[in-house]
Amino acid sequence: MIKVHKLVSTSLGIGYVGKGGGTVAAVATCLCWFLINRAGGGQLVLWQLIITVLLTSLGVWSANEVEPIWGKDDKKVVIDEVAGMCISLLFLPVTLNYLILGLVLFRFFDIVKPLFIRRMERIGGGWGVMLDDVVAGIYTNVVLHLFLYFNIL
Repeated sequence: MIKVHKLVSTSLGIGYVGKGGGTVAAVATCLCWFLINRAGGGQLVLWQLIITVLLTSLGVWSANEVEPIWGKDDKKVVIDEVAGMCISLLFLPVTLNYLILGLVLFRFFDIVKPLFIRRMERIGGGWGVMLDDVVAGIYTNVVLHLFLYFNIL
């Protein structure tokens, strides 16, 4: 079962890329988000939410299982970036502008960790691994919705 958790926590092996694995995972998520949306004819809001909740839940579980082996929030664990990127894009138009701005904002919030995001890392286990990216995704989503509301993009 630990092999499954390693596969999930590394997002099908993306985490083994090494330096920049989180960015690669976020870019891959944007690409998948775009392709799934196109395949579904743009009517996937409910599926986007279900996928995001499932990935986040699996991320908490798998990150918790690999932490005793790899240590706290190991660089190979990138499922948190995938879930955070999904949260960033929820309920928004799937356009190149939103995907790129979402990616840039999410990575900014994830790397800089402003506005209490860093405090989330203090939580232990899988929740501690996932929550900083979940909050970064929420912040990104709020900013993108403000752009949508004010018709900026």
